[in-house]
Amino acid sequence: MNQKKITRQVKALGLCSGGLDSILSALVLKKQGIDVTWISFETPFFSARDARKASQQTGIPLLTRDITKIYMEMIKAPKAGFGKNMNPCMDCHTLMFTTAGAIMEEEGFDFLFSGEVLGQRPKSQNKNALRYVEKNSGFDGNILRPLSAKCLPETTMEQQGLVDREQLLNINGRSRKIQMQMAKEFGIENYPSPAGGCLLTDIIFSNRLRDLLWTQKTDETRQLHLLKFGRHFRLDDGCKFIVGRSANDNQNIRSWYDKSQDIRLQHSEMAGPDGLLIGNCSDAHIKTAAQILAGYTKSKPGETAKIKVIKTKEETIIQITTQPSANFKDLMI
Repeated sequence: MNQKKITRQVKALGLCSGGLDSILSALVLKKQGIDVTWISFETPFFSARDARKASQQTGIPLLTRDITKIYMEMIKAPKAGFGKNMNPCMDCHTLMFTTAGAIMEEEGFDFLFSGEVLGQRPKSQNKNALRYVEKNSGFDGNILRPLSAKCLPETTMEQQGLVDREQLLNINGRSRKIQMQMAKEFGIENYPSPAGGCLLTDIIFSNRLRDLLWTQKTDETRQLHLLKFGRHFRLDDGCKFIVGRSANDNQNIRSWYDKSQDIRLQHSEMAGPDGLLIGNCSDAHIKTAAQILAGYTKSKPGETAKIKVIKTKEETIIQITTQPSANFKDLMI
């Protein structure tokens, strides 16, 4: 029950992934006359791209913040552990609400909200998980989930009359029929699929991240970005080789190439993948990398391949015998 009538406009700050649930949660509050703003967080594992599209489509203001540094500290030892792969969902949500809460206080917002739906993700959006996030965020009592509010205990914001509980929803479970009907009613036609865009749920990417953190022992931002591109080979604990799989991979590998410390490889006589050696790499590693790279060119097994090696400002050509790419499968991460 509302305890008092609010005569000023209420302001709310919502976490936004850019998905349909994020969009609807904001529009439900906006329909009540609440001034809503979104915030979207970025790391090498997820971006604010969809949130920017949602902001353009709805006109809802969007703040973005890069949280890579604090995210990496969290992911090395998440209190609630990981999901199926390297996804620390509960502690990820906690960190986002903690960061958003600080901005809420700085900018004068009244409360936080999100598009989380009770039961949509059985492990990270059950009542215990939602409660864990609230308690550990430091902003317990300031978080509203408009789409499932009637399935959850009444919040302080509702009790104080900042939000009309009767206009909130009771969505529960994985079905999205209600959300899709609401999208039609609000005129929302374009929104991403609910699969999610977090790379930490991907098994191959997760294996590469584990290797980077606990074998290479680094969380350098550019190396985190490089995990998204090409094939990755572990030559020893201190040396890794990346080979592009496509023109897009090659372009991104070149964009994150550090001339001062990396070694770049290319076939000198034919088009093919870019290769990048990272870490403390010896001449033997360079030869192995050249053989791996040649295996992904049109050079046939048994043929001599000339591989260009670019190290700082020096360029050399080494000749190796091309081997089948399958010969190096055991080195692939």
